[in-house]
Amino acid sequence: MSERGDHAKDIWQAVALSADIGKRPKRVFFEGAPLVLFRSAQGIAALFDRCPHRLVELSTGKVVGGEIECPYHGWRYDGEGRCTAIPGHVGAMPHYRVRRFAAIERDGVVFVSSGAPQGEPYLHCMEGKDIIARRVRSSTQSTVIDAAENILDATHTHFTHKGLLRGLTSKRHLVRVEVTGGEGWVEACYTGEDRQQGLISRLLEGERAKTIGRFRHPGIAELEYWGKEGLVLATTFHLRQADERTVEGVGWLIGRRQGLLGELKALAFKPLFNIALHQDRRVLKSASDNARFAPHAVPVVGPLDFLRRDIAAIIEGKMPPAASEPRVYQIEL
Repeated sequence: MSERGDHAKDIWQAVALSADIGKRPKRVFFEGAPLVLFRSAQGIAALFDRCPHRLVELSTGKVVGGEIECPYHGWRYDGEGRCTAIPGHVGAMPHYRVRRFAAIERDGVVFVSSGAPQGEPYLHCMEGKDIIARRVRSSTQSTVIDAAENILDATHTHFTHKGLLRGLTSKRHLVRVEVTGGEGWVEACYTGEDRQQGLISRLLEGERAKTIGRFRHPGIAELEYWGKEGLVLATTFHLRQADERTVEGVGWLIGRRQGLLGELKALAFKPLFNIALHQDRRVLKSASDNARFAPHAVPVVGPLDFLRRDIAAIIEGKMPPAASEPRVYQIEL
């Protein structure tokens, strides 16, 4: 097993927006397990969402004094998972515990880990820069590899997002694609398409110098749209397999500061992005539903699926092929 595989649990993964966790607890699924998120006296807390007494969901209870209270018998647990109160009990408190997960809040997003991660979680591709950002979340019936490839795939936009990300005509441009990678990441850089004719591009972009699609371990998909004067738009989406058929994502929509113009563009970006997200969600669900019929089939990796094998390798904890053999393609987009 690779070193990354040995420490696969020691990583931060985004699971919710901070705004989703107020006075009431919130249930999320993480690595196949139900977790309850709540605001404890020490900050954000993540516990296994099951009271050890009668196995009731703690997330259906309430937060009292920074502790989570089970709705069945009122047992309470602090942010460390220790049982602190059993109503009606007299005498020393038994040492009951609920499994605790590491949790941290950064930039309006909650991150969780089942291990002991070192350092800060990775946020997005423009950390530390003067930007305008909007935080988003989504849920899609799919797998992480299919959802990530969908975000990074440029060729489906002519059909799934026609008129929104691409123009209404069938005109295409000869584009150069360079694929490079390293430990835990792979990216494709597209050059040669000066301008797109879709609604988003017309309203928010302008002349384009390059587009970059990137995947990072364990499930981070990033898109960057660059003009001649630097970054114009970007998205970073943290994906995780919430259950066997559901992928949940938390991410950032990013634009550069341009005074009032930048604020207006940021207001438009989120609703337009949500339209594209709905379109992608529909085709991913169609593929997921259709894959259940016999006989079992493995998706074909086509000649324009530049990143599929690299993403699969990264998810498995292996070095992506592009790390040792960068590739160059010529395609029509």
